[in-house]
Amino acid sequence: MITPSTFTRRQFIRAAALGAGCAAIPSVLAHSHTAKSLNSNGMASNSIGLQLYTLRDIMKVSVPATLKLVSAVGYNELEFAGYFGHSAKEISTILDGEGLTAPSAHIQLDDFDNNLEKVLDDAQTAGHKYLVVPWLSEAQRGEGIAPYKALAEKLNVIGEACSKANITLAYHNHDFEFEVRDGEIPLDVLITETDSDLVSMELDLYWAVKAGKDPVDYFKQYPGRFKLWHVKDMATDGSFADVGTGVIDFETIFAHGNVAGIEHKFVERDQTGDRIATIEQGYKAVSMLNSTL
Repeated sequence: MITPSTFTRRQFIRAAALGAGCAAIPSVLAHSHTAKSLNSNGMASNSIGLQLYTLRDIMKVSVPATLKLVSAVGYNELEFAGYFGHSAKEISTILDGEGLTAPSAHIQLDDFDNNLEKVLDDAQTAGHKYLVVPWLSEAQRGEGIAPYKALAEKLNVIGEACSKANITLAYHNHDFEFEVRDGEIPLDVLITETDSDLVSMELDLYWAVKAGKDPVDYFKQYPGRFKLWHVKDMATDGSFADVGTGVIDFETIFAHGNVAGIEHKFVERDQTGDRIATIEQGYKAVSMLNSTL
């Protein structure tokens, strides 16, 4: 019998190609979700999410089979980075079938500009509570601090439209938002010049540390603004690592979750040679860390 550890990408692709992508996995893994307990903020303290960008190549093969696998590992929340040819309604049906929710999704800035109504309709259908701007191209970053001040104004406008649909807009950082421009730090501009009721932040813990910043300092400077995290670890050489195997001090970060305002945490690894081992280790590590929230 296949287990999470032995279910390889080759087996996954073969099963999906044979039209058995959904059938080959369920006998494989028993669901082990436990009842959610609440922390002092009324949040689900055992909530463990996965950013599906981690599994993007096998999402291309079979979305239903991938979500079945993720659910079986134990995750109960997802953050999407594309639907891979499926409609929002189809995604909702798959989520319901696996006992999963998807409180968040990454949406490119251009899609907000060009397809806002559809973006919001799809988000409501799929059950997203947050929509996150995940990346800025070099052209969008421009030069100096002015592009970020203009972006903050735009985020307020998009955030207001999202709010009317009972959705919260958020912004996800990499390391370039910490580079000083004209004496200011772009991420600080995006935080201070956006309305906290309309725009939240998704702090990517790896990229913050990669930029030489302490996430806890940001939590204390801007309490309550970081509703979402990407929980991603760093190897000693600065490359990506499975959560809990690298050098980032997650215990201290998680212990300050209430200061951050954390609601949803998503395990992620941008590049990994063993996707299943990565998501298993991430689930195990965050399960232990959640006890500090």
